Amino acid sequence: MLTLYTYRNCSTCRAAVKWLRRQGIAFEEHPIRDQPPSVETLLQALTDLGGDLRALFNTSGQDYRALNLKDRLPTMGVEEALRMLAGNGNLIKRPFARDASRGLTLVGFKETAWSDALT
Repeated sequence: MLTLYTYRNCSTCRAAVKWLRRQGIAFEEHPIRDQPPSVETLLQALTDLGGDLRALFNTSGQDYRALNLKDRLPTMGVEEALRMLAGNGNLIKRPFARDASRGLTLVGFKETAWSDALT
């Protein structure tokens, strides 16, 4: 089953939820700020995304800017970055969707990409 991490005030997250419901795709929703994905889940997602660590980060978010991650991320170790993400859901690009049984991770919502991956 698809596990979906969202933030209720995020219009992109709401669009993804609406789309999934319209498509009849079952999912389990978690509030990303209160229950961010674990380091293990993020490591699996990183593998799904071909090792693109930056793809997991909400690069337009205030926390990303406040922590100066634009400059820090290129030299940061994977373990440190994943611990940071698991400890602060604001840093994760959302919506964040993972289907462990399919080895599938989707970050951000682009209808075409989600349609290609899920239907």
